[in-house]
Amino acid sequence: MSAAEKLGKIVENRLGSDPDKARGWLRAGWEAENVLFHIAPHRELLPADRYLQQLMMGTMLAPLRHPEESAMVSIFVPCELLQEAELIPYSPEAFSCYLSASFCESCLIQKAEETGISDTLCSYHRTFLGAAESGLLKAPKCVVYTNVTCDANLLTFRRMAEHYGVPSFYLEVPMTVSEASVDFVEKQMRDLKSFLERTTGKTISESALCDRVARSKLSLETFRLVQQKKADKYIPTDLVTPFYSALTGNLLLGSPEEEKYVEMALGDVQRAEKKKGKHIYWMHTIPFYSDAVKEKFLFQEEAQIVGDELSQVCTADFDPENPYRAMAKRLVTNAMNGPSRRRIDNGIRNAKDAGADGVIWFNHWGCKHTLGTAEIARRRFEEAGIPALVIDGDGCDRSKEGEGQISTRIGAFLEMLDRKEGRA
Repeated sequence: MSAAEKLGKIVENRLGSDPDKARGWLRAGWEAENVLFHIAPHRELLPADRYLQQLMMGTMLAPLRHPEESAMVSIFVPCELLQEAELIPYSPEAFSCYLSASFCESCLIQKAEETGISDTLCSYHRTFLGAAESGLLKAPKCVVYTNVTCDANLLTFRRMAEHYGVPSFYLEVPMTVSEASVDFVEKQMRDLKSFLERTTGKTISESALCDRVARSKLSLETFRLVQQKKADKYIPTDLVTPFYSALTGNLLLGSPEEEKYVEMALGDVQRAEKKKGKHIYWMHTIPFYSDAVKEKFLFQEEAQIVGDELSQVCTADFDPENPYRAMAKRLVTNAMNGPSRRRIDNGIRNAKDAGADGVIWFNHWGCKHTLGTAEIARRRFEEAGIPALVIDGDGCDRSKEGEGQISTRIGAFLEMLDRKEGRA
């Protein structure tokens, strides 16, 4: 039994009788992992990705260390205002990934379902709800959420605000991309500023906010350049780094730490070796724990995951001098908002940027947006000249995985890409 599995058993055994002790054990395990990331980082990762590990671990420790200084958010909420209010944002997708890596998701999902949550709800959200309902996760300062793009948001965050008795703010984003939609969301962004000032007692500086949104714009531009420069480079990677970049690129966008990461990543890719093997662009979440996926992509020269769509859902096409409108535009034009064709077109563009030889569309259980679009997406990618594989599974709940089927299908897909290259 691994150290992570032992930690999961300890947390599970103490959760029912003493959630404070369970939380203490969980934090101790994560603090130890954080120390290891600093003193003994994974040598196969490039320096920027080692830094990214540390950055994400610190972000996930924040709600355990100082919950009163943290905010529960849905993943696509523009977080510059929260950062200016000195709050650390964290999301169900991010936090539940770490709970799953600690082998805690099973007991937390069971707890959520015991309280009436349907087993068809996204497992990231069920894990998160179970952490709250069981007392493992303490009350945040506030809750901020939006309807982009997951319908689970509306249930999860309303329930969290009621459960903890903390103030909440909902950003309603129209599905239609128009100036009127941006106007509508811009007003809400200004209202969010007032909400955060009332909730925290802190004054948000307009000039500091402009600077932060300008940093967001630069970080988005730099990250896209990183992805473009990957096209002919070999970037060794694990199964969590692409998703880390998706999480920090939303939760920490606008922070000096995120700016440092993308600048480091640009330097790394410029110094990287020439391309080896196949480049695979991943659509939706990555089942990091899957042995079948590890076998094919974990530090393999034959194939690497060169990007995750969730790290590239918005562009830098906004004016930071009007920060509220800039953040509103990012939300309205988010590739995950509105018709599926916008998401697919965005995926095609980003896959081509990264020199993808193929795309994997991962049907995460419970995500209607992804499941309903899968076959249309597969056809559209192939029409654009990018072979696509659709596989089913769960990014958080390891009990749902069909390892044999995933291994066989990914193996056959990579072999097909090899044959295709040979014929060319």
